[in-house]
Amino acid sequence: MKSKARFLGHPIHPMLVVIPLGLFIAAAAFDGLYYWRGDMTFATISYYNIAGGILGGLLAAAFGLLDWLAIPSGTRAKRIGLFHGAINVTMVMLFAAVWIARTALPDYAPTTFVLGIEATAVALALLAGWLGGELVDRLGVGVDEGANLNAPNSLSGCPASPGRA
Repeated sequence: MKSKARFLGHPIHPMLVVIPLGLFIAAAAFDGLYYWRGDMTFATISYYNIAGGILGGLLAAAFGLLDWLAIPSGTRAKRIGLFHGAINVTMVMLFAAVWIARTALPDYAPTTFVLGIEATAVALALLAGWLGGELVDRLGVGVDEGANLNAPNSLSGCPASPGRA
C-alpha cells in the first residue's frame, strides 16, 4: 500500500520519525551523563533536545495520521497502526510532561523520577518502532506496489514494477 504523503517519491512519515527519536534518546543519554559527571551543560542540552523532539514528534505524527487514515478499515494494519500511533503519542506526552516539569527546576536539571519517566518513554519508543516495522516490513504499509530489488529510481517517474502505472 503506497503512502499518501510523499516527498521525492518516498513516504514522509518515516523520514521525520528519526528526528524526534534521535533527540529523545540523546536527551536521556545527556541526562545520564549529567548524573554521572554532574555537569549542568548536559542537563541543559537534554532539556533543549526534548523541546526539539516534541516539535519533531508532532510533525511526524501529522504525516503518520495521514498514512493511517488511508489504511482500509477492518484490517490488521489499521489496528496495528492505531496502537503504533497511540504509543508514540503517549511517548511524546511523557517527554512533554518531563519538559514542563523541568522548566521549574534550576538549570533544567532532571530528578531521578524524571529520568525514570524518560527511560519509560524510550522503552515505549522501541515498542512503537517495532510496530512501525511490522506495518512496513510485514504488512507493506508505505511500500510501492511492485517494489523489487531492481525497481527504477523513485525520481524517474516510472512505477516500481514494469507494466504498472
